[in-house]
Parts: sequence; C-alpha cells; structure tokens
Amino acid sequence: MQVFWQLRWYFRQQWRRYGGAIGILIIVALFELLPPRAIGWIVDGVVSGEMATSELLGWLGGLAVLWLAIYFLRIVWRCWLFGAAFELGTVLRNRLYKHFSSQPPVFFERYKTGDLMARSTNDVNAVVMTAGEGVLTAADSLITGLAVLFIMTSTISWELTLLALLPMPIMAVVVFFLGRQLHGRFSASQAAFSDLTDSAQESLNGVRMIRAFGLEQRQQQAFSDVVDQVGEKNMAVAQVDAKFDPVIQIAIGMSFFLSIAGGGYMVSEGRLTLGDLTAFTLYQGLMIWPMLALAWLFNILERGSAAWNRLQHIFDQQPDIVSGAQPLSLHQQPLQVDIDQFCWPSQSQPALSHLHFTLASGQMLGIAGPIGSGKSTLLALLLRQQELLEGQIRYGEVPLREANLDHWRSRFAVVSQTPFLFSRTIADNIALGRPSASLAAIREAAKAACIDSDIMQFPDGYATLVGEKGITLSGGQKQRIAIARALLLEAEILVLDDALSAVDGKTEHLILQNLRSQAGRTVIVIAHRLTALEAADNILVLHQGQISEQGTHVQMLQHDRWYAEMYRYQKLEQAIEGA
Repeated sequence: MQVFWQLRWYFRQQWRRYGGAIGILIIVALFELLPPRAIGWIVDGVVSGEMATSELLGWLGGLAVLWLAIYFLRIVWRCWLFGAAFELGTVLRNRLYKHFSSQPPVFFERYKTGDLMARSTNDVNAVVMTAGEGVLTAADSLITGLAVLFIMTSTISWELTLLALLPMPIMAVVVFFLGRQLHGRFSASQAAFSDLTDSAQESLNGVRMIRAFGLEQRQQQAFSDVVDQVGEKNMAVAQVDAKFDPVIQIAIGMSFFLSIAGGGYMVSEGRLTLGDLTAFTLYQGLMIWPMLALAWLFNILERGSAAWNRLQHIFDQQPDIVSGAQPLSLHQQPLQVDIDQFCWPSQSQPALSHLHFTLASGQMLGIAGPIGSGKSTLLALLLRQQELLEGQIRYGEVPLREANLDHWRSRFAVVSQTPFLFSRTIADNIALGRPSASLAAIREAAKAACIDSDIMQFPDGYATLVGEKGITLSGGQKQRIAIARALLLEAEILVLDDALSAVDGKTEHLILQNLRSQAGRTVIVIAHRLTALEAADNILVLHQGQISEQGTHVQMLQHDRWYAEMYRYQKLEQAIEGA
C-alpha cells in the first residue's frame, strides 16, 4: 500500500473523480447484495408452492432492472476512475520531459538514453495501472468483500461464514510473501528492459559505423545476449506470477467445499433452509472477485512500487545549476569574463585558470587553441551549463549566478560542429526557434547561411524531409541549415562552435561576411581553421586553460607564435590541396 501513499498528491488533485468512482462502487456493491437474497426467497417460495406466477415474474423483472442499473453505473465509475489514471500518465510524462530539459549535461552522462526512455514508458505505465486497476481492485474488493461478509454473517449464518473463511488466512500469508518476491524480480526486469532499450537505440544510431566495420554479426550476438537477459528476468517475474492463481483457486475451492459440506449438514439439521443455502453460495460467488483481487492487488502494487521507485530516483536528481531571479537589461550589455580557476568535478587539474577578457556588444570574438585547451569548457561556463565557483562572469552589471537562467540562455543561438536536425522538413528545422516565421524569412536566413541554392535544388525545396538526424544531407548542408536556424532566431549572441568545419573556404568566407553585415549582433567563433577568425575584433588563443595569445588577426601574425605558425601551416596545406 506504500505506493498509494506515494501517489497521494495526485489523488488529492483528482479527489472528485476518485471520490465519485468509489461512491458509485459502494452503490453498486449494495445493489449486488440484493439479487442473491431475492433468489433465495424465490427458491423458498417456489419449493413451498406459495409464490404465484405473476409474483415470480415481478421478482424477475425487478432483478433485470437492477442488473441494468448496475451495468450503467459500472460504465460511469470506470470512465471516472480510469480517466483519472490515464491522465496521471500524461502528468508524469510531462513532468519527466520538463525534468530532463532542466538537467545539465552531466545528468545524461550518468543515465543512458535507452534507460530514460524505458522509465518514461514501461515504468509510467506500471504506475498508471496502479492508479487505475490498483485503486479499483483495492476499493472494489474491500467494499464488496466487507458488504458480502456482513450480509452472510448477519442474515444467514455466522457459523457457516467462519467455516467458509478458514482457508483465507493461509492464502493471505502466501500471497504476501509472493508479493515481496515479485517486487525484487520486477525491479530487475525493468532495469533489464532499460538495458535493452539503450542497446537498441545505440545500435540503430550507429548502424552506418557497424556496417562500415563489418560488425553486424558481433553486434547481433551482443544484442541477442541482452535480449536473453531480458527474457530471463521476465521469466523470473512470470514464475512468481504463475504462483498467484493456483493459490487463489485452491483457497476458493476449499472455501466452497467447506461451505457446501457445512451448509448441507445445517440444512439436514433444519438450521438452514434450501433457499438460505442457495443465497449463501451465491454470496460466496460474489466473494470470488475479492479473493482473486487480493492476489491481483499485491501483483499490481509491487509492480507499481518498483516502477515508482525508479521514477522517483530520476525526480530526486536535482539540477546543480539553479536559476537566479534578477532580470536582464533589454539593451545589449558587454560580457565581462573573470575566471580565476575552474575544475571539472572529476578532475583535480584546472581546465581554465587566470582567464580574463571583455566582449563588447556587437563585436566578434574568435577563440582558437589546440585540442584540450579549454575552448568547450569556456563555452559551457558562458552558457552556464557548469557553475563557476572561483571567479565571476557578468552581463553588464548582473552576475550570471544571479541572472534568470532562461532569460540568459535565450540570448544565445549556438551552432555546434555536429548539429542536430529533426526528422522534419528543412523549413521546419530552420524555423525551430521561430515556428511562426514566414517562408520568406526562412529563405532570407538560409541565403545568409549560403544554403538556399542547395535547398532549391531538391525536388520539394524547403518541404524536403531530411530524415532522422538529417541523414539525407551532407555534413556541410547540415551545418549551414543549423546556422540558418540560429540566424532566424535573431538572438543577441551567436556562437559558432567549429560550425564551419564541413564547408569549403569560399563558403566559409561568404557566411562570415554575411554575419559581419548584420550590425549589432555579438558573435563568438570557436574554430580550428583559423581563416574563420580573420575578421574577428579580438582573438583568444587558449593553451592548457590559459590565454597564451590575444589580439586581432594582424597582431597575432606579428607575434609569430602558435597562431601565426598554425595559420601559415593551414595556408600551405590549402595551397597544396588546390595545386
């Protein structure tokens, strides 16, 4: 019953539906108590010959009306009860999605995509069943069972009732221990399903690489092993499930045997009439559902409890980055970066240290440096995906820790080296940040990203479906569509994180020229190909987390250090390739 207590917040929200459904359940239970007693009277009347045909037809007509009323009342309470339960699934999935969206990147390093998908589907379904079938089973079995027991005890024979209930305590103990066993096995089964979902997701995402390396057989064997493990865990659950019904059936059979044997003896002794015994057996038939429901209830509750624990474990993962409350200025402000030191949680060596610079609004900042120099770490701090503890980043006069996080991130449009495209049309992908944008505005952004001519060559133009993750497009086309998406957003700060690596030098020059023509936009370009930084107002060269060089492109060439050496090397490489 613990899972019911854990879901009390939702039961309070939907108290009208649940209360109304349980109220109708009580009415139905009371109505169902009448037919067995009435049939007992009819049997006694027919046996004694005191009941006329017209009276018999009247009784039968009344019972038909009663059963029809019960039928319609059952429809009503099912709509209310299961409607509320299904809405819980919607609430939980929306809550999960919102929770996922607020998590930092490290969260998705701890939890695999397949695991999160499994929790959002199987585990949510198990909790929904608890809030629907579980509540129904608990309420209906309790109400019906107590009402029938009261009638059997008070109006027929309490001795015969006690005799019929003798197998029940044994059944309850066995079902309790089976439920405890089911909880652990179902938790293991859900975890195995998470592994299966994750394995399938990784295999499908990497199908090109698997084929390129000829790893189909090996991957198939690995996937088969995971499937076998899931089958074993599910079989372990099924083995426990299979023990419930026999226990219940044996208990029911013993109960009927005792009641018929004891009731027959009492009829022979004149302590019960044949009609009383008939009514008693009919009431006992009504007790079959509560007895079956007891086993089913334990099954549902243990599954729901295991699933809720897995969901609660996710909900308990609170984001490390907490939004501030201070609003940001509507006007563009300079960005002042003062990083004394930053270390990743799992490392003792600083990823950045003694890094200080100011980016004025409307300027272009270039960031370069060898692999592992701290470029991506700096971007993570600027977007506040990581918390800076030693130092401060300010937007105007507002420290980032005090700024509203959603407002701050909405100032950015970021294009990464490997942009993500949705399985939609090209127009939908470009207009992702502005769904209401017109086709003319979409094309204008595409022209600035030098992708409009490529798109118009497709038979369906901007209505072309790009496939999952843009699989039908080249790397350069995906990067330029992502740039167009960022430009259409008209964010204050545009970040190109090596986003021009898959385009040729001429296209790169045209795109950067178009960016520079848009007055007022602040641009941050992180690049390994240094020709992308030629027009930057300021260039930072990072080495081992510190600024080793700083200045304009011309000034950096005069320094004749890493930047100048790498620039000359790349120019020479281009000349050799073009020869």
